[in-house]
Order: sequence, then structure tokens, then C-alpha cells
Amino acid sequence: MLPIIGSLIVLLSVLGGFLMGGSSPLLLWHPLEVVIICGAALGAFIISNPLKVVKDAFKGALGLVKGNRYGREEYVQLLKLLYDILVLARREGVLGIERHIENPDGSDIFKKYPIVTTDHHMMEFITDCLRLIAGGNLDPHELESLLEYELETHHHEAAEPAHAVQKVADALPGFGIVAAVLGIVTTMASIDGASTAEIGHHVGAALVGTFLGILVAYGFVGPISAAMEARANDEAKAFEVVKMALVASVRGYAPPVAVEFARKLLFSAVRPNFKDLEQELRGKKTG
Repeated sequence: MLPIIGSLIVLLSVLGGFLMGGSSPLLLWHPLEVVIICGAALGAFIISNPLKVVKDAFKGALGLVKGNRYGREEYVQLLKLLYDILVLARREGVLGIERHIENPDGSDIFKKYPIVTTDHHMMEFITDCLRLIAGGNLDPHELESLLEYELETHHHEAAEPAHAVQKVADALPGFGIVAAVLGIVTTMASIDGASTAEIGHHVGAALVGTFLGILVAYGFVGPISAAMEARANDEAKAFEVVKMALVASVRGYAPPVAVEFARKLLFSAVRPNFKDLEQELRGKKTG
């Protein structure tokens, strides 16, 4: 919702100021300039990126209208899931969690947390980490190092669409200049016998091309890229939480302590306080 509100503010501010100066919005209506700028930008975007990044970029941009996947309640559910798994592993040993790893859809533990299980990437990360732990061949330092490499790869992949969109934003002012130059070429070609009004119309259309390139770049595409990158960073925090809890458990910390280590990683806006989380875990323990 915030991206939509922000976009409306940009439009209202620019067009409102233009109209307050006594101008007509029809002066900015030049579809050919839009076709040149947006078409060239889209083509360059497709040329410079693999198909997966192109799809993820459009999906990520459209997904900005929704809230972040993980809020306070989602993190509470994730921490409770980790707590249940760690308690089971301590009570029955790592072999006790194998049936949950191999068939998470049928696991009575995972079924209690549908918010987490609907996240395919998170489920894959958790089950892969538990397989490593169940193997018993890695010490805590090796496990932490391996998971850090995996998270670095995941973060890089998640940020690629935002970086690709930012490159489009950087190129848009240039495409605006291209549209303006083409407009000037048209003006020069029609100057013989043209009236002053006609020449002014062509020059105005050329200037609109420059205007649109800069406005779309800094008013829309650039902010969308920044929002996509911020969202990717926010969602990456959930994976760091899982890594911290599991590594702390392998180091020998009790499940409540391991989960507390993970809680400390969360940003203040989504982090449950100690007492609230303790009550949640105690409820699971006594229920």
C-alpha cells in the first residue's frame, strides 16, 4: 500500500505544481515519447538479464503492494517452530527428527505452523540444515561457516532483481535524452514552411521526453528498486534467525537459550519481547 501512496504523491505533486502554473495537462500528453522511453528501457532490461531475473523483478515489483512476508506474528511462529524442533531433538536425539525432515508435509510439528510451511524457500532451508545436523559430521564452526555461505548465495540471488531494476532507473534519463533528440530531429525536418506554433509543439514534445525519462527514473523505478531491495533484506533476516538458533543448539545451548539468541537478531519493529516469547514457549511446553 505504501508504494501506491508514494506514487500518488509523486504524481499529484508534479502534475499539481504544473497545473498551478496555469498549464494544461494535455501539453504533457505525447504517447510517442512514452513508447520510445518505456519500450527502449524494457528492451534493454530484457537484453541485460536472464529470464529468471526478469520474471522475479516483475513479481517483486507487483508484490510490493502486499506487506512483508514476515512480521511480528510470523516471527513468533517461526521461533516456536524452531523451539519445538530443538526440544524434540534434545529429547529423542537427532534421529528423532528424521521423520519430520523427510516428510515435512506430514509432520505434526510443521503442520502447526502453516505460516512457515507455505514459504517454500524457508522450509527447504530448515530441512536442509536439519539434515546436516542429523548427519552429525559437522562441528558448530563448520556448520556456521557452511550456512553463512548458503545465506550469502541466497541474499545475492534475492537482491538481483532489485539491482536489475536500479540499472533501468539509471538508464531512463538517457533514454529520455534519446527521445528528446529524436524530437529535435523531427522538428528540424519540419522547420521548412512550419509555423512558430508547430515548431513550438515539436520542441515541447522533445522536452517532454527528457522530462518523462527523469521523472520515471527518480520518481518511480528508482524507488521501486530501493523498496524491492529493502524487502529482500527484511525477508533474509528470517533465514539468519534459523541459522542462529540451529547453530546455537549444536553448540550445546538449551532450546530456550538458542531461541533467545535467534530473537536477538530481529529488528525492533518485528521482535517480540522476552516475556511475550517466553509465555508463548511456556504455553507450548505446558499445552
